[in-house]
Amino acid sequence: MSAAPAARNIQSPAHRSRWGIFLAVLGPGLVVMLADTDVGSIITAAQSGAQWGFKLLLLQFVLMPILYIVQELTVRLGIFTGKGHGELISETFGKGWAYLSVAGLSVATTGALLTEFSGVAGVSHLYGLPRWVGVTLAAATLLTIVWTGSYRRVERIALIMGLFELVFFGIAWASHPSIHEILDGLLHAPITNDHYMMLVAANIGAVIMPWMVFYQQSAVADKGLHPEHYRHARWDTAFGAIITQAIMAAVLIATAATIGRLNPNAPLDTVHQLSEAIIPYLGNTWGRIVFSLGILGAGMVAAIVASLAGAWGWGEVTGFRHSLEHHPKDAPWFYGIYTTIIVAGAAAVITIPDLVSLDIGVEVMNALLLPLVLGFLVALSVKALPAEHRLRGPYLWLVLFVTILAGGLGVYGGLNSIPGW
Repeated sequence: MSAAPAARNIQSPAHRSRWGIFLAVLGPGLVVMLADTDVGSIITAAQSGAQWGFKLLLLQFVLMPILYIVQELTVRLGIFTGKGHGELISETFGKGWAYLSVAGLSVATTGALLTEFSGVAGVSHLYGLPRWVGVTLAAATLLTIVWTGSYRRVERIALIMGLFELVFFGIAWASHPSIHEILDGLLHAPITNDHYMMLVAANIGAVIMPWMVFYQQSAVADKGLHPEHYRHARWDTAFGAIITQAIMAAVLIATAATIGRLNPNAPLDTVHQLSEAIIPYLGNTWGRIVFSLGILGAGMVAAIVASLAGAWGWGEVTGFRHSLEHHPKDAPWFYGIYTTIIVAGAAAVITIPDLVSLDIGVEVMNALLLPLVLGFLVALSVKALPAEHRLRGPYLWLVLFVTILAGGLGVYGGLNSIPGW
């Protein structure tokens, strides 16, 4: 198959209304942002609400513009260069740096799959099924979606899966939070408390994942977006940033109003522990169903995004065909890498019993890789873009501040998640 049909459908702004163009462009930003609220992020938000009530709620809204600033750079790079992240690093800084970046990406994507499949395993446990049943079904679904679909079809399925996360708004409403307690939490932040600041860092570290950067830039290029779509693509990213952090806020509100009020010391390191703590407040039957849908939606869309980011990254650096518009026979390396990532992640979760230690290891890996990924992102935005779209002036300094803050606190939060650190 050719990439031309997807690009041609979007390249006809004269025949579309503004809303028509926006809906055609909509996808890469919203998908990557829904993936950002993955299983690990949901657990982080739940711990924040359970331990500190509503005192970390304001942070979720503060992180919206930070997330947008970082991911908007991937839109800018993808649209104005027409190239994926790995390919652009290779052309700008050389093959050595490109292989270093994509090696780090491989660690991050495999780690992400461990977290997402551990969430699926937790849902399996809710229904009395062995973990291998749920994880195997999830892996088979992910392989089928990508091996049999074009970019547009994969994007639509990912969006549908991600929209299941919206059930967390219903869960937050059902928890009957106190408006007075919410306002009190927004106004009081114990920033001198080390445990509080560690969760602040963990929330910041959970906002930007290394694979998000690779995915969105490659998706923009694979979808065939062009400079005339830049404004709409930015709105796509902004809308996604608002939605994903609103979901994080909903999870925090739900746990603050229930677990945080009655059992703030409840362990919430796994999906199973979180379900045991929150489902009784929702009703065992419907609560279990709604909670499961939210977790599965979060885990599956993040699994699609992370694994495709890894496949795109290696394809871009090696020069092998790496588009979802190609048939698997025409791009065997691209689909082979994608399959390897999925199978490796599923096999690890099925065979490794201690999923808590697994998730902690993933958080640390992502945290340590984040400064490298963000460093390349900013450097490309200064050097590889056309002159009129490069970062410069006050906005450059704002981006540097945001990326240093996100990278530094991400590392801090990741390292502090190691027991005894």
